[in-house]
Amino acid sequence: MTSRLTKPSENSRFEGSRTSALPLTPSEDRQWATMAHFGAILGCVPSAIVFAVFRDRGPFTAQESKEAFNFTFPLTILAIVFNVLMILPVIGWLFAVLAVALWVYMTVSGALAAIQANKGRPYRYRFNLRLMK
Repeated sequence: MTSRLTKPSENSRFEGSRTSALPLTPSEDRQWATMAHFGAILGCVPSAIVFAVFRDRGPFTAQESKEAFNFTFPLTILAIVFNVLMILPVIGWLFAVLAVALWVYMTVSGALAAIQANKGRPYRYRFNLRLMK
């Protein structure tokens, strides 16, 4: 009995694997949309990550994470500016108060939006720049 040595194809270990991820179920779609809005507590990074990872897998997640990013991105930039200006003598305390107030506003707005997204309802922020279309 002789053994045949065959050269396996380079991609043989990937045979049968999917080229794209499965679409999200409706409950997963709502879950990730909710997480994109709740991520406002950390600024624009969570909504950007959710959008980048799940935009092609769930239409509701894509729509809501884009909305959350459009809301949090300018506010995150403004918060960074306020935090840098806190080092100024005499008036630095004013920028510290503004930074905290901005963070509270972002957090409360994100939580309200997340509650609506969890119910499956699209949410639109009152003041939102539509930077990402």
